Amino acid sequence: MSNFKNKVIYQIYPKSFNDTNHDGIGDINGIIEKLDYLKELGIDMIWMCPIFASPQRDSGYDIKDYYQIDPIFGTMDDLDHLIAEAQKRNISLMFDMVFNHTSTEHQWFQEALKGNGKYKNYYFFKKGKDGQLPTNWDSKFGGKAWKYVPEFDEYYLHLYDEKQADLNWQNEEVRNELIKVINFWLQKGIRGFRFDVINNIDKRSFEDSPDGLGKQFYCDQPKVHDYLHELNVNSFGKVNDCITVGEMSATSVENCIGYTNPANQELDMVFSFHHLKVDYVNKEKWTSMPFDFNEFKDLLHTWQVKMQEGNGWNAVFLNCHDQPRSVSRFGNDQQYRKESAKMLASTIHMMRGTPYIYQGEEIGMTNHYFTDINQYRDVESINAYHILKDKGLPEKEIHKILQEKSRDNSRTPMQWNSTINGGFSDVTPWLQVNDNYQTINVENDLNDSDSIFKYYQKLIRLRKEYQIISEGMYEPLFIDHPSIFAYKRYYQNEELIVLNNFYAEDTFIDIQGIEEYQILLSNYHEQDLKNHLKLRPYESLVLYKK
Repeated sequence: MSNFKNKVIYQIYPKSFNDTNHDGIGDINGIIEKLDYLKELGIDMIWMCPIFASPQRDSGYDIKDYYQIDPIFGTMDDLDHLIAEAQKRNISLMFDMVFNHTSTEHQWFQEALKGNGKYKNYYFFKKGKDGQLPTNWDSKFGGKAWKYVPEFDEYYLHLYDEKQADLNWQNEEVRNELIKVINFWLQKGIRGFRFDVINNIDKRSFEDSPDGLGKQFYCDQPKVHDYLHELNVNSFGKVNDCITVGEMSATSVENCIGYTNPANQELDMVFSFHHLKVDYVNKEKWTSMPFDFNEFKDLLHTWQVKMQEGNGWNAVFLNCHDQPRSVSRFGNDQQYRKESAKMLASTIHMMRGTPYIYQGEEIGMTNHYFTDINQYRDVESINAYHILKDKGLPEKEIHKILQEKSRDNSRTPMQWNSTINGGFSDVTPWLQVNDNYQTINVENDLNDSDSIFKYYQKLIRLRKEYQIISEGMYEPLFIDHPSIFAYKRYYQNEELIVLNNFYAEDTFIDIQGIEEYQILLSNYHEQDLKNHLKLRPYESLVLYKK
């Protein structure tokens, strides 16, 4: 087994990381060029969003060939070079496997459309019911989850975009094909796999859903555990230093314990998203409200404690390519950008779980605040705009929602320096660079001893030096405090207390015996440890006692 507990994983959205061939799109060589930067940060593994051949309808999550690199990113030789150069720096690569669906341009689906029975059974083709769709399920990208194919007088299932046809995992031939894919990349030297929406792969019941969503028929169904186990023992489970993580959509703690308890031989860890829905009105994404701090705390504490009790393991994160920037969402990206970015980092990195850093998070990149629908590129955001417009929402309100919720917030190009396009590309990028790149960029952070980047370096170093961070037990503290998120970690004879003020006002907290602790990390320069402790705006303290 690999020790994934003391590792830190860095997520790259290749399209937006670094463009070396002057087409406005990031590429594999762009990643190679920045490996020394990542080595300096201290990370162990790079998770790359998909770089497989794809029509790019959903930014590469619509794969048409699992064995080919998309020419927009480079060639197989470039990838081999990246693997080798990363290895020299003790960095390994994690690939993003989209196994719930393929692009409708995939050869399997194209064969299915020709009426080839073998390949039709790789997907879900169903007859309509009484002149209606096979079921009333919604697609997650808007509209219904079925697309009509006149030649067969049948519909195929697509839980996501209509160009992303769901794979039929009940078919053993499909599972064997996917096992082959994993083994191919393991042989190439890939040492990590992130499985996209992997808890949606068991679909056996095709019935109407009272709420029209259909989740109860495809989320966390019992066979997911069997399928993951089968994948594990026939591929990555045979390789000692391989790390796996599953993206779990609308999941439960109980299921995630099952997916990650080592005894079950399924996955090493999971991403769950409940804590990233605390600013959704009635759990609807395309809405606007301040985040609910109590719910946020409660969810994080609950997942930490229950996963610990069940011997499960969390991937801990606030940012990814599908989420807005955390400093704009849970912090304060204006007056206290530095303080709040560091505070949020401490909150995550001191937890029980493997931390993920999303590109640009380590320099405090913010939401873009686009003002025109034509600036967006994300299919989900553009669909949402039209849906909200049809509902009669005023334009101004729609823009506010998109500014807060669009996935394009995290996909704007990486800000390397203050030259044109933030040093990402010397031509117009595929998505506009954030206007604040002249102040917020890597070069500035590397030259500032008090930067967010330097703080992330410390967090990563501490995880390597102190086993209590990677191995310790977790206990929530000050659960009812209106502005502080706090917890304790225990390991052998060591203790860690983590205190985070989530607001722009001073707040007080009483801790008996605090003078016995030393300050391991703080985002302010001086702090007087007194029983009646004042935490300044967005202040974060990590206290240690042996």
